Amino acid sequence: MTTMTRRTFIHWAGAGAVAAHTVSIADVVRAAKVNPPSAGSQILVVVTLYGGNDGLNTVIPYNDAVYHAMRGTMAYREDQVFLLGESLGLNNSMAGFKTFWDNKQLAIVRGVGYPNPDRSHFSSMAIWQTASRTPSRTGWLGRWLETQPADPFRAIGLGSTLPPLLVGERRSGTALPLSGFRLPTGALATDVSRLAMTTPEDNVLKAAAARSIRDLFTVAGTVTPVLKNDAPPAADLPTAIGGNAGGDSNLSAQLNAVAKLIAVGAPTRIWSVSLGGFDTHANEQGVQSRLLGALSTSITTFMSQMRSLGRQKDVTVLVYSEFGRRVRANASDGTDHGTSGPVFLIGERINGGFFGEQPSLNQLKDDDLPVTVDFRSVYASILEDVLATSSRDILNGWTTKLPLVAPAG
Repeated sequence: MTTMTRRTFIHWAGAGAVAAHTVSIADVVRAAKVNPPSAGSQILVVVTLYGGNDGLNTVIPYNDAVYHAMRGTMAYREDQVFLLGESLGLNNSMAGFKTFWDNKQLAIVRGVGYPNPDRSHFSSMAIWQTASRTPSRTGWLGRWLETQPADPFRAIGLGSTLPPLLVGERRSGTALPLSGFRLPTGALATDVSRLAMTTPEDNVLKAAAARSIRDLFTVAGTVTPVLKNDAPPAADLPTAIGGNAGGDSNLSAQLNAVAKLIAVGAPTRIWSVSLGGFDTHANEQGVQSRLLGALSTSITTFMSQMRSLGRQKDVTVLVYSEFGRRVRANASDGTDHGTSGPVFLIGERINGGFFGEQPSLNQLKDDDLPVTVDFRSVYASILEDVLATSSRDILNGWTTKLPLVAPAG
């Protein structure tokens, strides 16, 4: 019989299970009972769009002659968009976002990026998630976690791996796989659970491994039953053929799980979810339209669920991507990696409207959009006005922010 040691457990479970906590739905439920959130506790939901969303065909300058000349058949006309004002329109798959806009619950920050843009997916996403132009081992929200009392439930990423934005130096967020985490059973479970026990002889690394194993089992014992519960109702959505209009996506499954856990009182302040597929080098219009429709429908349903729970004033949603796309369409009816793009914030505390200068198509840089807003100004607003934390240390001295969020109350 193989002897179970912490080293073999780490090999068995995978580095991610020890480097970052992994929890089950049942664990979050148990935490909600032991440590319920305080009244009015603010919640941030971060939605990452992987692949580089084309901002010009999301928030569309439909009257711009340069846009039509460079996009050709990929360009949208005025009668194909939801009109927003300032000769800009929203992609016509985003009906839910248009409702947020009309209700002044959607902020669109234009031209967001960083100096000297990097067109690599990996490098640019690393910059966005760490809020650092130079390599960093910590994410911007991971550094926020360092300012908070230790709690594996404070920040949760939906998925099997923890996104870098939730990684801190001494503590990190928690990964919550939608499919659940397969813990060992029987004698193996008994052996593994013993590894969670610390002894005075343990060095720092052994103690950390034991703590991770203990958290894994503690948190993995409680959350699965909640996913079997009915989701909170989204009763104020328009209906089509007797049901809530819109399709389904993995993003909707992630947000549905978040809604269930908020409903049972999870003490989590930050949730991270994602939607991929935005690397539209070919046949962009149909692909991007479907993805933006899934984004809009999923968030609209989620915010309706928050209203049914009475938490609508407590939740802010941030939507971003690692970069925009090139202005000129390529030969495959797609677009290539670009620079700046729009960022969205949604919620009842959001000051709805446009923020930042619309990048001019007459002043392109290397045939690409200029950056008119540094993304750290968006992050500073969230840190200061949603998470009630000074941005200076977390963003390496950056304090400039935008008036995106109204005071709580």
